[in-house]
Amino acid sequence: MITDTHTHLYSEQFDEDRAEMIQRAKDAGVTRFFIPAIDSSYTQRMLDLEENFKDDVFLMMGLHPTSVKENYKEELAQVKEWIDKRDFIAIGEIGIDLYWDKTFLPQQQEAFRTQIQWAKEKKIPIVIHCRDAFDEIFEVLETEKNGDLFGIFHCFTGTLEQAQKAISYNMKLGIGGVATFKNGKIDKFLNQIAIKHIVLETDSPYLAPTPYRGKRNESSYVTQVAEKLATIYDLTFQEIAEITTQNSKDVFGV
Repeated sequence: MITDTHTHLYSEQFDEDRAEMIQRAKDAGVTRFFIPAIDSSYTQRMLDLEENFKDDVFLMMGLHPTSVKENYKEELAQVKEWIDKRDFIAIGEIGIDLYWDKTFLPQQQEAFRTQIQWAKEKKIPIVIHCRDAFDEIFEVLETEKNGDLFGIFHCFTGTLEQAQKAISYNMKLGIGGVATFKNGKIDKFLNQIAIKHIVLETDSPYLAPTPYRGKRNESSYVTQVAEKLATIYDLTFQEIAEITTQNSKDVFGV
């Protein structure tokens, strides 16, 4: 059993072959798919995905930092309405992204903090999106840390020191295709991070691993990441699959 802890299966990029793509993943041993939210424009697509693949997918709810714009309070209100109405596996993906646009940094910080607090109230994990914003993310986590703060640092691409700091806030590191890139860098120090802190992800349809880099990513390709980690940690593929799936169970509770 392999777990993809972060995959956008509702993406328009899968509209032509979603069922076949998910079946390819199952055939490769990927049996658990954790689905991050973006904003209200994708909510119905997420719900439809859950309806069609209810035994396989687990939905998160949240407001992605790149969707924090002038109407962010309305978007946050919809997140709150949904998490009060039904159960979700996590609040995510949430965080701060300064790669595309720094205009809404204060609003991103407020949205991140607010959603962390909702997750702590619900005692469910958060799934963090961080791009060019480690200092800003850590600043918020420092003020919010307590026994109810835990989750996953999705698509971790930082340094060893940043990895250790993320772990100190009760976060697992979501490792995906970047670990297979020649210039990905994280493969150089990952073996200094205990495997108990690692979960697998694809972030499909984005960030396809080698040898598919530059193409559409899909959940079956998480096996490429597992194979890379088996080399890094000097473990078997099966051991990586079992350990990282157990780590995902420890975070999500399922």
